Amino acid sequence: MSDPRPVIIVVEDEPTIRRFIRMSLETEGCQVYEAETLKRGLIEAGTRHPDMVVLDLGLPDGDGVDLIRDLRTWSDIPVIVLSARSEEADKVGALDAGADDYLTKPFGAAELLARVRAHLRRRAQAGDSGKSVFEFGDLHIDLGKRLVERAGLPVHLTPIEYRLLSYLVTHPDSVLTHRQLLKNVWGPSHAEDSHYVRVYMGALRKKIEADPSQPRHLLTETGVGYRFVG
Repeated sequence: MSDPRPVIIVVEDEPTIRRFIRMSLETEGCQVYEAETLKRGLIEAGTRHPDMVVLDLGLPDGDGVDLIRDLRTWSDIPVIVLSARSEEADKVGALDAGADDYLTKPFGAAELLARVRAHLRRRAQAGDSGKSVFEFGDLHIDLGKRLVERAGLPVHLTPIEYRLLSYLVTHPDSVLTHRQLLKNVWGPSHAEDSHYVRVYMGALRKKIEADPSQPRHLLTETGVGYRFVG
């Protein structure tokens, strides 16, 4: 019988932090493999076929962003970045390269495990390629029928609002940068028009949030982008 536990590769060169992450993940029932260099991380990812990679950016033989770019040429597994770099440019760079989430050191085990559970859940749901109906709180979204309802009442969205919401709900719990949203909703020619996202996100919140000033689903990641939470 195959081992049903999620397989996670931890790429981190600091032994103390690596041990802390491993112990935290193992208490969550995960099967953990370690790597302390970029090269070893790619080897582990290629041979272990993991469900997730937890990655430090500052590695002795290269930048973790390069590992993400390499990984994204052949795999779409979730990548959670852990880094002491707290500048928005570093976060955006890692996320635009293909990371799914970003935690700044120091971080707590509870927050790390919450993010891990969310991304493993999303990956499991993505296995159902025919899934087109989503339920979040009082929201009902049927992508097959192009139907959006809140508390049982139809929500009328413009074509761009609908495309934006569709992209968000099919990537729940992931931090999506302004550039990613622009590229996938408006097209590559609008990659620098970040004000489009802010304007349409504000309009979308008014239509699907019970209190647009205190959103529960469309959350802002300051200076980076947005995250959809169910």
